Amino acid sequence: MKFVALISGGKDSIFNILHCLSNGHELAALANLRPSNKTTQELDSFMFQTIGHDILDYYDQLIPDIPLYRGDIIGKSANQSMDYKPTAEDEIEDLYQLLAQIKQRHPDIEGVSVGAILSSYQRTRVENVCSRLGLTSLAYLWQRDQKELMTEMVGSEMEAIFIKVAAVGLNQRHLGLTLKQGYSELLSLNEKFDLHICGEGGEFETLVIDAPFFKKKLEVVDKVIDVGNDGVCYMYPKVEVVEKETWLELGDKSVGWVECLGRENAGASLLDGPFQEIYETLAESVTEQEQDITSGTIQVTPTTVKQIGNKLYISNLQSETISGSIEEQTKSVFAQLSAHLQSNNLDFSAIQHSTLLLSSMANFATVNSIYATHFTAPIPPSRVCVETSNLPSGKLLQLSVIVILNSSKFKTGLHVQGRSYWAPSNIGPYSQTVMSQLDHVSSLSGQIPLIPSSMLLSQESIKFNSVLSLQHLHNVKVLTGCINQLQTTAFVKSSSSVQTVINTWEEYCDSSETQGQNYKDSLLVVQVSELPRAADVEWGGFSYKEMVDMYADDSDEDQESKETDLSLALHALTLGNGSSIHKANEGTFFVTLWLTEKEFQSFSFSGDCHYTVYTSCSEFKLQHDASSVDFIPVANVWNYQGRNVEFGVLVTGTLM
Repeated sequence: MKFVALISGGKDSIFNILHCLSNGHELAALANLRPSNKTTQELDSFMFQTIGHDILDYYDQLIPDIPLYRGDIIGKSANQSMDYKPTAEDEIEDLYQLLAQIKQRHPDIEGVSVGAILSSYQRTRVENVCSRLGLTSLAYLWQRDQKELMTEMVGSEMEAIFIKVAAVGLNQRHLGLTLKQGYSELLSLNEKFDLHICGEGGEFETLVIDAPFFKKKLEVVDKVIDVGNDGVCYMYPKVEVVEKETWLELGDKSVGWVECLGRENAGASLLDGPFQEIYETLAESVTEQEQDITSGTIQVTPTTVKQIGNKLYISNLQSETISGSIEEQTKSVFAQLSAHLQSNNLDFSAIQHSTLLLSSMANFATVNSIYATHFTAPIPPSRVCVETSNLPSGKLLQLSVIVILNSSKFKTGLHVQGRSYWAPSNIGPYSQTVMSQLDHVSSLSGQIPLIPSSMLLSQESIKFNSVLSLQHLHNVKVLTGCINQLQTTAFVKSSSSVQTVINTWEEYCDSSETQGQNYKDSLLVVQVSELPRAADVEWGGFSYKEMVDMYADDSDEDQESKETDLSLALHALTLGNGSSIHKANEGTFFVTLWLTEKEFQSFSFSGDCHYTVYTSCSEFKLQHDASSVDFIPVANVWNYQGRNVEFGVLVTGTLM
């Protein structure tokens, strides 16, 4: 796609252009915001690097074929919330106006290059502007390992110099040095003082004086050094434009931009080191005979609405008629959901997670377009969406949701909409994960084996795709800190994929990535008729961040007694059936059961818990006293050991 690059003149914004080019995108324009008072070098901005902005006046000579559009920063950091909404007199609205003007002049531009590495503050604001203008954020440096990234920058054909330093160990003697010249000292300071090697903590700022696509370069001929009382040192360079012997021509399709990135295939390896090891450890699973898919449809299940702890569970919403079109049935489902929310003094922004079942994935676009109109606020719910041919006859969809009470206080999440190497972007109306800050339990959106940098579906083997999609899920957990798994569901289309998925999960649980946590038994593998984008596997589930109360006055004996009471209560709940038990904070628990039809019929439902039932049985006697049950009809269910069962039951609740 054609893209406009947001540039400050610093290393990150220019290096990200190289990554955009290496991913096949075409640079069409440059954009820069500068202080409205041109004599001001550095603004008190949370968003924009402005020091060295005057040097960008020379960039039209360095890249003469690419127009540079500049705007003034009029606003302030008026809205400092992590989840940005359009705010009058905020500097982000200056960015919006500049990109809107560029979009008007270049209507074929589809993407925006942004050099954010760790800052969610910057990322969310650029993504907000992009979504309002129908553009895609291209943020290929996002969540890259800083040491690895700086090593690539130093080894690349980009040349950047230090123009500001503001950290212990950095002083005026470093000003004017290139990244290559200062690299070893940055590594040393990182080891001694945990300095951010890429300067993400504000330790330094840089100015790019040469890059592979520059037709000319800058040469520093003089400089002014300013040392502040706070130890922050600035260099204001005087530069001249000088000739270059060689450069790479923008628009030349024969150019190998990847070779300019500091190492071969820099940033493009789909599997990170630990997951590459998991992939290499996996043996090729023996192809098993395809199991029959249950063709019967489940009986119509009642809608249930139940508050448990600080959550409200609304389950099994289906159209009130079976004769309507997919559009009519979807509107009926959302009308019911809206009524249930209103009756509990809630709105759509309070929803944490949704499970959307479709009778045919061909209806996805229609359903999703209606779905999206209800989730316009920041941090939409996480979502799992699958096709199951086992819905009640005539019912084209089913929706179940988990709602956080007092969500304005307790709801947070992660909604990354830009392309990167980190994990797939979610440009649709769902977040990668949403967390309740009361118990710090996160719901995880289903992850399929997409290639994050291009958002194309991987065409590799089920073994590779199983590892890749699990890596996506893991990266989401790591970024939010909710690394401890409570329950895991792997959806597959083919029963021949089951053993590969189980083996992938076992290797993951045995790896260093799980930090010694043992949750192999939290896995259910479920066969459905289709997955989004015709993927072969999708991973989802729930995880949590362990919280330690530093002020708790419970003795070790008291704490041990509470743990014993909780474990006894949970074991009593399972009635001795095969199960896994995983506990989170604030007494929240998740129990995964795998049951035969006979065991399920004798199972006693508690009114104090919520149940999610995956079943391949088309006929069974429903326990009507079960006040909160989400029924998900599927083709087959397996436990973590590969045993085919008729019912997989997820139980969640709170025991204090």
